[in-house]
Amino acid sequence: MFLSIDYLINGNPKQQLAYVALTRLNILNDLKSFNPVLCGTIPIGIDVEGSDLDIITEVHDLSSFKILLINKYGELEHFQISRSMVRGVPTITANFTFEGFEIEIFGQSIPSIIQNAYRHLLIEHFILKQNPNMKDKIIKLKKVRYKTEPAFCKILGLKGDPYDELIKYGIKVGAIVG
Repeated sequence: MFLSIDYLINGNPKQQLAYVALTRLNILNDLKSFNPVLCGTIPIGIDVEGSDLDIITEVHDLSSFKILLINKYGELEHFQISRSMVRGVPTITANFTFEGFEIEIFGQSIPSIIQNAYRHLLIEHFILKQNPNMKDKIIKLKKVRYKTEPAFCKILGLKGDPYDELIKYGIKVGAIVG
C-alpha cells in the first residue's frame, strides 16, 4: 500500500493537487531506481498548512545521488541539500518548492519499505482506520506544532521516544511486521 501515488487521484483536494504536482515534476519516475515512496501526512489526510511532501528513497551512493538531485532539482525554488546522520545512518536530504508544495527527498541505504517513515505511515493509517475519530485530534495537535509521531503517541498514551514507541505499538497491534 502507498507504493504508487494513484490513490491521490481520488483523495481530498490537497491530495489531488499533490498528485498533479508530483506528476508534472515527474519525480517518482526520475527517482524510480531508488524505490521512492511518498510518506508523511498528506497521503493519510492529516496534513496541516505547511505540511510537505516527503519522498523517501533507497540510496547506496550518497555522493552520486547528491549530484543527481542537484542536476534534476537544483534550479527549483528554495533548493537545499545536506548530508547528515539520522539514527546512525548516513542520510542525504534535499528540499525545494514546486507548485506550492514543499518537497523533501530523504535518502538512506535502507530499503524504502523498511525505513521508519514508511513504517510510521502504515501504522498511522492502520490506527486511523481503526479509530476514525482520532483524525481530528491528531490534526488539532499538529496545528499547535506537534510532530505527527508525538501526536499519535500522546493520544495513545505511549511514553518514551515517539518514533520507537509507535513502531513497537504497530508491531503489537499487527499494523506492521517486526
